[in-house]
Amino acid sequence: MTSVKLIDIYNHPISQKFIRRSGMAHAISVAYHSFQLAKEYDVNPDWAAKAGFLHDIGHYEWYSNGQWDYQHYRDYDIHPIKGAERAHKLLVRLGEDKQAAKEIAHAILFHTESALPKGNYELTPLQKIINLADEKDKQPGNSHHYRQIDVLKEKTMIQKLDQKIEDYFLTLK
Repeated sequence: MTSVKLIDIYNHPISQKFIRRSGMAHAISVAYHSFQLAKEYDVNPDWAAKAGFLHDIGHYEWYSNGQWDYQHYRDYDIHPIKGAERAHKLLVRLGEDKQAAKEIAHAILFHTESALPKGNYELTPLQKIINLADEKDKQPGNSHHYRQIDVLKEKTMIQKLDQKIEDYFLTLK
């Protein structure tokens, strides 16, 4: 069982501001992919779903002359770093277990190579899952960040995923 639900994270004003900026439909989709992959790879599906949902919470809007500037994004973006910090702070505020908050933040930090230094490093299974889930949802031209679903469907999907997580842990008892 978990103390902090995805719906608690979803409803928080910080999530609404920053996740909506990078695409709520994408965040929810990555949370679902993360949950499924976590079950396959024997990783905590609660942590995976939360990391998947929060993975782009650090996005900054890179615009030049009113248009999205993909080159500026590629050259200067550090959204995994900002996102890891922002997600950790939010999760701790909501009462998440501190070890869980740390692992989720690290998964967000390593979900993409865009802000990481060059070199070799070993990813944990949770970190690999978030990267895979994000890649699974990507669309050409980064259009996955612009998909829209209505707020009622967002909430329903989040609540269904919370129930799947709860059911998963009930089967372990």
